[in-house]
Amino acid sequence: MEYDKAIINRLKRIEGQVRGVLGMLEEGKDCREIVTQLTAIRTAVDRTAGAVIGDNLEHCIQEELAKGNSTEQVIKEAVELLVKSR
Repeated sequence: MEYDKAIINRLKRIEGQVRGVLGMLEEGKDCREIVTQLTAIRTAVDRTAGAVIGDNLEHCIQEELAKGNSTEQVIKEAVELLVKSR
């Protein structure tokens, strides 16, 4: 499956944020600053997961139907994936 370049850029930005938090820890920064950055990272990861699901859900559903899986099962799995991402 091919992913949008925007998704890759989001993940690279998240990677940079994580490195930044590691630096903050090593520098002994205030825990409130660190928690603020960790919260931002979590939000970015959640939004990225949502984007991946949103961009690829139709493709995944069509692929599963082509494999012969029942429409009911495919919809159930899609809903579970959406719920799990939140």
